[in-house]
Amino acid sequence: MRVTIRYFAVLREAAGRSAEERVLSPGTSVGDLLDRLAEDYPIVDRLRAYSRVMVNQEYVPLDHPLSDGDEFVIIPPVSGGAGPFRVVQEPIDPDEVTAAVAAPDAGAIVTFQGTVRDNARGRRVLYLEYDAYPAAAEKTLAQIGDEIRERWGIDRVAITHRIGRVEIGEPSVVIAVASPHRAEAFDACRYAIDRIKEIVPIWKKEAYEGGETWIGSEAAYQEKFGHSTSRK
Repeated sequence: MRVTIRYFAVLREAAGRSAEERVLSPGTSVGDLLDRLAEDYPIVDRLRAYSRVMVNQEYVPLDHPLSDGDEFVIIPPVSGGAGPFRVVQEPIDPDEVTAAVAAPDAGAIVTFQGTVRDNARGRRVLYLEYDAYPAAAEKTLAQIGDEIRERWGIDRVAITHRIGRVEIGEPSVVIAVASPHRAEAFDACRYAIDRIKEIVPIWKKEAYEGGETWIGSEAAYQEKFGHSTSRK
C-alpha cells in the first residue's frame, strides 16, 4: 500500500522536502511508520515525545492502522480557505474578520489581534515566518468555534491566521467574537487564542540578527536540549 507523508516547519527542513510517498506493508501502524521515519530523520525521534500524528486530517493514536492512500502528517507541539475560519498568505484586514461576526443582536464584539513584536527571549526579532498544514489548521480552527459554541452558546466566531513571512507590527492572527454580553465575548476570545496555541497545526519561526529558531514546533525540544537553527 502507498501512503503520502507531508512535512511542515522544522520537519520539512530536516527532510529537505515537503512530501514523499512510501510503500508500506499491510498492517503497518502509525507507530511503525514513525519508527522508520526516525531512522531516516533523527529529529523525528527527538520530537516524537511532544508530537501527535494526523491521518487524513484527524488525530490518531500510535496503534492506528494505515491504509492505502492515507495522508500522514506529524504534528509537533504548536505555539489559521473559506468561511469564518481561514488560513491566508496575504495580510489580514481586522475589519473584515470583525464584520464576519457582526449581527443586530450582538451586544459586544471583542476582537483580538496577535501582532509581531520586535523582540523575544532577549533578542531582536526581524520578522516571523509561519508554516501550516492548511486544511487541518482550518478544520481545527472550526473545532475551536464548536467548543466555544458548546461552552458559551456563542455561534458568531471568526478566526483568520496568516502564514508565510509576517513583518514587525503586522497581525499574524485575528479573532473576533460577538455575543449578547461582553463577559462571554472576552472569555471566548481568550479561550480561542489559548486553544490555537494548543491544537492548531501552525508553527512560527523567529528570525533574528544572525540566526533563526522555530517556536512551538520545537519549543519543547529546545527547552530540553538548547537547540536552534543558525544562519551563517
